[in-house]
Formats: sequence, C-alpha cells, structure tokens
Amino acid sequence: MKGGVPTPAQLPPRMPRLRDNWRRRLCRGVLHLCGWSLVGEFPDTPKLVLIAVPHSSWWDGVWGLLMKAAIGADVNFMAKRELFRGPLGALLRKLGGIPIDRGAAMGVVEQMTERFRRQQALWLGIAPEGTRRHVPQWKSGFWRIARDAGVPVFPVAFHYPDKTIHLGPPLDTTGDMAADTARLRAFYAPFQGKYHGL
Repeated sequence: MKGGVPTPAQLPPRMPRLRDNWRRRLCRGVLHLCGWSLVGEFPDTPKLVLIAVPHSSWWDGVWGLLMKAAIGADVNFMAKRELFRGPLGALLRKLGGIPIDRGAAMGVVEQMTERFRRQQALWLGIAPEGTRRHVPQWKSGFWRIARDAGVPVFPVAFHYPDKTIHLGPPLDTTGDMAADTARLRAFYAPFQGKYHGL
C-alpha cells in the first residue's frame, strides 16, 4: 500500500492478528489525525523477527504501538521478567510483552528460539540498535534469533520527515551475518528518525 492504515481485509491471512475492537478504531483515528501512515506490504508468514530502525526517540514506541493496535497486528516484544509483576506486568502482557529471564541457564536467544519452536505463530519486534542514541553497529541478537529459529527478518523503518512507517522486503538469513546486516542497513539508509538516521 502507498499510504494510510490497512484494513483487516488488506492484511495477509497468515499474519498474526488481534481481535477487532474499539481500540483499533480509536488508534486508527489518532494516527489519521497525527498524519502517520504505512508504506509497503506485510509478508504472509506466521513467524518472523521484525526489526525497527532508526530508534531515536521514545516516540517510536508510541507510534509503533498505535500502528500495531490500529491494524490489529499481534507483534510481541521482549522485556526482563522483573517488569512483569503487578499491574505493570498485566499491561505489558496485554501490549504483547514476553518476559525474559536474563539469569536462566538458557540465554535470551535460546529462550526465544524455543518460543518460536513451540508457537504456531509469532511476530517478534526488536530494536537492533539497543538504544535511542546513534550507534555505529547493531546488536546481533535479532539475527541470531532469526537464524536459529529459521524465520525471516522483516525490516520496518520510521521516517519522521513525512510521518511514514516503511515496510521492507523480508530477508532470509544466511550463514554470513555481516552480509545479511549490510543488506538490511542498505534498506534503512534513506530513512530519518526523529533525532538521527542510520
């Protein structure tokens, strides 16, 4: 699609989805009023690792969650297990949070690979920069999870100058992390976050 927010009928059938409700319509209205839209197509696959770049502001999370809710996409994210206590934990789970035990014998990559193996559908969102500051290199966790789970990497870009979120072509990982990362970074080169680009 060339802009706007897709309706459920425009989404691929194997994409994990949330139930349609009043929150979706409210979020669609907020995005429309604020001028944000999507450009590109969603892949028709039940499992993938979605990476969002550039991550330069906490506003990225706001617009990303609004867009996720507006289209009804069931995109999950990781957070440390300690945050999933009390009311905050309930909210994080409702937003798609997955608790990660950083002290477990299995590392984060292994925990997420196992979750991909167990679930029939899972879209996992990761910010590979790992911080809102500009960094010359990305963290490798997203690539290792995708490779070990045998799922594609789906690049999504924030472009603040025209308030668009761009959907890139999925990338099947190879055994060459440097080459895969270079291809992904080439996709992101034109895009500008709120405070910095790639």
